[in-house]
Amino acid sequence: MTDSSRKQAAPCGAWTSPITAAVVAAGSTPLSGVLLDGADLFWLAGRASEGGRTTLLRQCDGRVDELTPAPFNARTRVHEYGGGAVLAADKRVWFSNFADNRIYRVDPDGSEPVPVSEGGALRWADFVLDRVHVRLVGVREDHTAGATYPVNTLCALGANGSQLVLDEAYDFYASPRISPDGKQLAWLCWNHPRMPWEGTELWLADIAADGTLANGRLIAGGDSEAIVQPEWSPGGLLYFVSDRSGWWNLHRYEHGVVHPVCPHEAEFGLPQWVFGQSMYGFASSDEIVCAYIEGGVSQLARLDTRSGALTAIATPYQDIRDLRVSGDTIAFLGGAPTIAAEVVRMDLASGQREVLARSIEKLPEVGYLSVPQTVSYPSMHGRTAHAFYYPPTNADHAPLPGELPPLMVIGHGGPTGMASSTLKLATQFWTSRGIAVLDVNYGGSTGFGRAYRDLLKEQWGVVDVEDCVAGAQYLAGEKLVDRERLLIRGGSAGGLTTLCALAFHDVFKAGASYYGVSDLKGLDADSHKFESHYNEYLIAPKARADAVYAERSPINHSDKLRRPMIFFQGLDDKVVPPPQSEVMVEALRKRQVPVAYLTLEGEGHGFRKADSIVRTLEAELVFYLRVFGITVPSDLPEVEIENLAA
Repeated sequence: MTDSSRKQAAPCGAWTSPITAAVVAAGSTPLSGVLLDGADLFWLAGRASEGGRTTLLRQCDGRVDELTPAPFNARTRVHEYGGGAVLAADKRVWFSNFADNRIYRVDPDGSEPVPVSEGGALRWADFVLDRVHVRLVGVREDHTAGATYPVNTLCALGANGSQLVLDEAYDFYASPRISPDGKQLAWLCWNHPRMPWEGTELWLADIAADGTLANGRLIAGGDSEAIVQPEWSPGGLLYFVSDRSGWWNLHRYEHGVVHPVCPHEAEFGLPQWVFGQSMYGFASSDEIVCAYIEGGVSQLARLDTRSGALTAIATPYQDIRDLRVSGDTIAFLGGAPTIAAEVVRMDLASGQREVLARSIEKLPEVGYLSVPQTVSYPSMHGRTAHAFYYPPTNADHAPLPGELPPLMVIGHGGPTGMASSTLKLATQFWTSRGIAVLDVNYGGSTGFGRAYRDLLKEQWGVVDVEDCVAGAQYLAGEKLVDRERLLIRGGSAGGLTTLCALAFHDVFKAGASYYGVSDLKGLDADSHKFESHYNEYLIAPKARADAVYAERSPINHSDKLRRPMIFFQGLDDKVVPPPQSEVMVEALRKRQVPVAYLTLEGEGHGFRKADSIVRTLEAELVFYLRVFGITVPSDLPEVEIENLAA
């Protein structure tokens, strides 16, 4: 236990910390894409030191091998966000390569990856193996020049590179799944203007002898029912997750009828921002192993498909994703407040766990780690909002006598995303320097049911902002933070939250926008296909859009912005393009409001390179220190802040 009497008093925000920006960049490896093929376990790992390249690793017979050495980059950009870039089946692996969009095959002999598709303008994701016809079936996105938007289809890719479109009637496709006997194909599809967490359709068809589809029929879903993760049981029954009850719960399709499997006020699914997400799998025909989110925290359990009974599986994790099941073996990504994301193999029979990869190999000493508290607090119009509160924590420092710490409020991206309590060095970077953090799951976030998710319908830039403002005021009212030093930061959709909070509420004293949205009409004009109609849900239908856009876009209310801001923007961002930041910076510049703007070459939507992470974190820290008049340590870089008095 730390002796607080021996801590040195220092201004909050200026505490020295071993969790430097370089430690954040070098110490955290993005992990994703966990897969099982029999006893072999696979996962994807980001390489920040290699320009953000994603590589595929396999554990086999106790040894870990890299299957995609540089320059291979196992990543796809279907829907721009990707996911579902790898398939492991029958001792072979197929993966999408980011640079050329080709699918490559890796054979069991460990030879070099072999291309099996032409790539170029054709992107692939979420493919599965059709053993009967010796082919892959997946989502193909055609970016051939000439069309306003790419064309998405459900498509088969033969071993010789031949392609057969199986269905092309919808704007979007996902989750093709072939029955164990190879005779049926299930898939999800949806049309504009819906996003997949608003409404999707689950289709089922027979696979004819020639490989085409026959007798296609809609079996569940629609405009207001969101279905995710269809899967076949070993016995040949089709399961899926539907929110028809108001919660993403498991259902089964049997003899033409949909049956709820386990009604529960919890989320057994996630919004499909990326392909390949998995929250359950089959240990047998009668038993599912599942992860579900209750109150913003994940649980792991066995589910008896006959009785619907849930039996908890004890783990130390509070955030469980990418769950895969093969008999008594399960694998997943797990995290908790004191555990950074890690790849876990677990034996169901013995309960023994093995950690195969850690996103952070060497954690800082526990005295520098802030453990979050789950808080729920009142917001506008009688709503209750949810968040994780991280108090400042440092083994060596304490606030000056009578000093309350600054507070940084974080609005997550999405906006249909979710803040988790998994240990993140990027959060500890701030708390170990004496800045408290509130990570907000505002109305519209995942993890609290459909009604909570739908609070953001036509209310983006309102409900999310109100919940962030209410959270800051709640903590200030509890005398936990300094009311005069409230900060807000956010990326992407969270950037809009940040800008709206500063423009329409006089609560925060400064803010940071990472590739944030400032001009809603401009976002419509620049948006990629997947999100090109998202604002019809988030803001207003097209008939009313212009008026609401004008009212709610921060760029139209720059006269109300009086607080210092710093902007960060990847110059290759296709989701929220650079003009979204540039117009805001110029508006603040003209009004003589303190502003800083950092652009990053070679970065898209989200920063992957180590030097980008270091540069942005250090610049943001320097920005806040200078705004609050705190001496900037000599080892931090100079940051140009226009209009800020010396």
